[in-house]
Amino acid sequence: MFIHLIVIGWLYVVVMMAVAEATNTTGTVLGAIFTFLLYGLAPVALVVYLMGAPARRRAIKQREAEAQEAARSAAAAKAAAAPVASDLPDQGGETSADAVAPVRKEP
Repeated sequence: MFIHLIVIGWLYVVVMMAVAEATNTTGTVLGAIFTFLLYGLAPVALVVYLMGAPARRRAIKQREAEAQEAARSAAAAKAAAAPVASDLPDQGGETSADAVAPVRKEP
């Protein structure tokens, strides 16, 4: 909330600077527009972006934690639904112990 007060106050000051630039006898409206953009919007946008970084970081960590929790619950559900180990060959639900698949000779 404190950042909102700073932004409003700074933009008020910059609008007054732009008005002074536009109404001055040697000033121009184009100068007032550039004053508003370069002294007002650009710095305020940078400050708001930098001040919002911790909140974005927290949101990213929360989404990652939720994704990990969903993956864990899906893995637990899959493990609960897995078939019971069997004594028959290739029915245990495990991969073969060979790291490299055997090579077959062509006839």
